[in-house]
Amino acid sequence: MHAENEKPNEACAILFGTVKDENNIVKEVFLTKNIEESPVNFTISNEQLIESYKLAEEKKLDVVGIFHSHPNSIAFPSSIDKKFMHSNPVVWVIYSGIFSEFKSYVFETDIIEIPIEFL
Repeated sequence: MHAENEKPNEACAILFGTVKDENNIVKEVFLTKNIEESPVNFTISNEQLIESYKLAEEKKLDVVGIFHSHPNSIAFPSSIDKKFMHSNPVVWVIYSGIFSEFKSYVFETDIIEIPIEFL
């Protein structure tokens, strides 16, 4: 898995899919590089962001989420995550390296956890 391979740093990816009945359905994962190479922060390069949006458009999919890992903490948005969630209003999926669990969140007036269903 991408998150385990990137340890000790945070891993990150862009999630492509569709929205149906207010549900985000992830169809593909576009793995990206954390250019910060940090265990507590991640940044996706502008080049990879542009590439991901072009690829999603070619595949007739939407960017429905952002994934990243917290290698040494819980799967809950950090204060920096919250800041970027406000400007990137998609589902944020976080993987906890210490609990081996995925959780997902959206930012409305506050951080709201939403259920994940693996099909």
